[in-house]
Amino acid sequence: MSAPDPRLTPARPDLADIRLRGHVEAARFVAGEPRAIVTATAPMRGRPAIAAGLVTEALLGERVQIFEEADGWAWGQLADDGYVGYLPATMLGPPGPAPTHRVAVLRSFFYPGPDMKLPARGSAPMGAAVAVAGLSGDFAETPHGFLWAAHLRPRDEAAQDFVAVAEAYRGAPYLWGGKSSLGLDCSGLVQISLAMAGISAPRDSDMQAALGSPVPVTPDLAGLQCGDLVCWHGHIGIMRDADTLLHASGHAMLVVEEPLRQVADRILRVVQRPILTIRRLG
Repeated sequence: MSAPDPRLTPARPDLADIRLRGHVEAARFVAGEPRAIVTATAPMRGRPAIAAGLVTEALLGERVQIFEEADGWAWGQLADDGYVGYLPATMLGPPGPAPTHRVAVLRSFFYPGPDMKLPARGSAPMGAAVAVAGLSGDFAETPHGFLWAAHLRPRDEAAQDFVAVAEAYRGAPYLWGGKSSLGLDCSGLVQISLAMAGISAPRDSDMQAALGSPVPVTPDLAGLQCGDLVCWHGHIGIMRDADTLLHASGHAMLVVEEPLRQVADRILRVVQRPILTIRRLG
């Protein structure tokens, strides 16, 4: 039996989720408490330290089960993709009303009233979940302030084309572990784009390499379609058409479009990694 994936398993030698009793060893098991992200994004880290690497970001309104709070850090598991890590405790709050909408543009601003001339007091990235209490003119009222209503979509309304969502991030800077237009990595781009289209996806590229069905990897890289996922060990991208890969590139440090052949040759030359698999959704 393989060991549980630590990225998705809320268990440490001293503490674990009570649902894991009998499956893992830990000194203590707790049920945890539900919380929600109350800032635009919240960094999740592998250790409770500012200097620890970013493993992912949680977005405004995202639910998280917290098992421990200590020294300004909260250890828990994200509800959407199951990722486990440490979040700044100050970026968490009570769950509040259930979200009704999500932000459907790269970023939208909160205002203290329904007036765009008022000083913005925060923002929300694409995918952020908010509870709309009502409308005031062109603005939606939420617990965090007023958002431009046209920037929102009902949570159950999926984007028609996840590739078009991904294209909106072109030019966004690369950030390891990031998941917003201020910075995101290759698997973050895939995950948020699929999520906006109503498709649940795991967080990391090795997990995403199991999505959909395999497509033969031919020497001439022929037969690919828009929306195919091209996977390497440690990297993933989205085909924009039969020849062009859209990806958050650590080489360019941006979300870019490049000929797939150019990307494949560069990765093979620089890190000696051939394409691992190509996956087709649907």
